[in-house]
Amino acid sequence: MKKYVAMASMLGLSAATLFGAGYKIPEQSLNGVALSAAYVANAKGADASYYNPANMAFSPAGAALEMGMTYINLPSIKYEDVTPAYSGDSKVENFLVPTFHYISPEVNKWRFGLSFTAPGGLSKRWDNGYSKATAQEFTLKIMELNPTASYKVNDKFAIGFGVRGVYTDGIVKSDANGVGVNLVRDLNGDSIDFGYNLALSYKPIKEMTLSATYRSKVDLTVEGNAKLTSPIGGHYDGGASVTIPLPATLDLAAAYTFDKTTVELVYERVYWSSYKNLDFNYNGTITDPYLLAKFDASIPKNWKDTNTYRIGITHQYSDKLKLMLGFAIDESPVPSDTLGFELPDSDAKLYSVGFEYQVNKATSFGLAYLYDQKKTRTITPTNSGHVNGTFKDASAHLVTASIKYRF
Repeated sequence: MKKYVAMASMLGLSAATLFGAGYKIPEQSLNGVALSAAYVANAKGADASYYNPANMAFSPAGAALEMGMTYINLPSIKYEDVTPAYSGDSKVENFLVPTFHYISPEVNKWRFGLSFTAPGGLSKRWDNGYSKATAQEFTLKIMELNPTASYKVNDKFAIGFGVRGVYTDGIVKSDANGVGVNLVRDLNGDSIDFGYNLALSYKPIKEMTLSATYRSKVDLTVEGNAKLTSPIGGHYDGGASVTIPLPATLDLAAAYTFDKTTVELVYERVYWSSYKNLDFNYNGTITDPYLLAKFDASIPKNWKDTNTYRIGITHQYSDKLKLMLGFAIDESPVPSDTLGFELPDSDAKLYSVGFEYQVNKATSFGLAYLYDQKKTRTITPTNSGHVNGTFKDASAHLVTASIKYRF
């Protein structure tokens, strides 16, 4: 349940996305990071299993494997309140995230794939008494196992599909003692939930690929334990649950190859409007009116659907060296009147670069870097999350190293 809170609150960040608006993280491979996730129509390697399973049908013959590790750095966010005593900075966060992708050889026009990724997540911690009162810690971990399959209808058209198995784990803590109120919350929980993904690719001419992919909404049905303390002496220690949507995503992409250079454009629509409210359910009875008012009431979120625009450029510099460059404009789904310290999200611009070097016919390795720059955002006193100030310097850095193998 706690995780649900984390996710819900975070459902807009990035970088968590950590790196994308909401809690979505689309960068799940070397090429995904290097191209700012402008990697759908031109997905060719083992990671096509995740980004566009239809393209597995057009991938080079034989099996392919990619193993990667991504280092994520979330610098401190500065919060400047109109009341200086309420100002403060969030803590710096650092993570290591592994990824895995595989596609099989062709079997009667069919190919099969498997991806292990971390498609979402959040971590935000505050020490300042005012921020800590609502968001001492919001940590969300999302891991997905995604078996996929593709079918090659003909040399120009292929379809793909897969099953999403999503594991979620989260922590939510708040402590208002810093502002003179003994109101404390400590939640934790996890869940396993399922969804699906669909894809198709069409090659009208040799140099061009048109693709569409869809990842279904997954309702995260988090269950766990909650410990609540009230300033008037009330306590709760028992089971709790909450359901929050991992939103559906639609990608439309076109890639065109000019000799040794491929340019891809991606339009992404994320259906965040499915996140309307945050409502916790408790297995036991809460009689303390203060706890009922603060923790048992449904909290409006009213997020909005968002658009992301991506461009990726891949250049085959030589037989062994491939260079990549990416850029994206990413909208935040979080309206000003429901934004809080657990996820001070804003619109962002993403910049990325990377390379892949082929050691021999079977093996290659690469390195990629992505910078997610968040826009400064000022919230007015009408905000229901008690924010009356400006969030500055929000950003994220990703560095991915991977090794690829064909056999």
